[in-house]
Amino acid sequence: MNQTKGTFGKYVITFILIFFCILWTLPTVGIFVTSFRTADAASSTGWWKAFSDLGNFTLDNYNQVLFGQRYSVGSASGTQTVRGATMLSAFLSSITVTLPSVIIPILIASAAAYGFAWLSFRGRNVLFATIIMLLVVPLQISLIPILRDYNKVGLNGTYLGIWLAHCGFGLPLATYMMYNYISSLPRSILESAFIEGASHFTTFVRLILPLSAPAIASFAIFQFIWVWNDMLVSLVFLSGAGQKLQVVTVRLMNMAGTRGTDWHLLTAGAFVSMILPLGVFLGLQKFFVRGLLAGSVKG
Repeated sequence: MNQTKGTFGKYVITFILIFFCILWTLPTVGIFVTSFRTADAASSTGWWKAFSDLGNFTLDNYNQVLFGQRYSVGSASGTQTVRGATMLSAFLSSITVTLPSVIIPILIASAAAYGFAWLSFRGRNVLFATIIMLLVVPLQISLIPILRDYNKVGLNGTYLGIWLAHCGFGLPLATYMMYNYISSLPRSILESAFIEGASHFTTFVRLILPLSAPAIASFAIFQFIWVWNDMLVSLVFLSGAGQKLQVVTVRLMNMAGTRGTDWHLLTAGAFVSMILPLGVFLGLQKFFVRGLLAGSVKG
């Protein structure tokens, strides 16, 4: 009898989980279907009616997203059709912004976490507490002061400026996560390295960094997704560069149109923009849970 109740309970839980999974993914399915529909069909009927007329499906949305939107421009010789900015250039710009904004905080935070965990120096606890307090400071309050300083030194509208901004905003969390993991490593490993004559730098590079791969992967996933999906910081610090340095999120905003009438292009651009973050998550997911569990247990 108890076994029957247990089996029935498992079926109920499975059914509930499947129901919520379908409910959770239903909007994504709708966006995916809409990304293949024409502008008129997407604006006139719901996506669930798309399969009643397969003639409304098209690849033109992805063509415009990847290779530029078509515009009609009048000239002395007549009306010509030209293409605007492409998503491919925005992809390259986002990659250029994201990769250094992920790698640099990891290196700095790992070194800082090693120092906080294994080195004794004056003011260590106060300095670490200050870094922890920075976690609760909203980045929005610092955008205008940083922008004023950037305008004075000529960093506004440059990759270096947005690299420094993303690194500064990401360092407190990176340091906290790396400290939780590095401080949980067995001290005997470091003592063995010091007995063999290894310096702190050698120990950090050859032991700490390889052993901290789960924590590094966990933060890399967070930071990559945050920077890749960021629009506010990019609008503020890359606004002076025009279209040539526009990232994916800003390009998607422009594709939607000033009145939001071109949202069929926005759905196609959303799926194009999610390819790289999804690949990063799938590639690092085996380290993700290990890093979070180790950090949460220690924290």
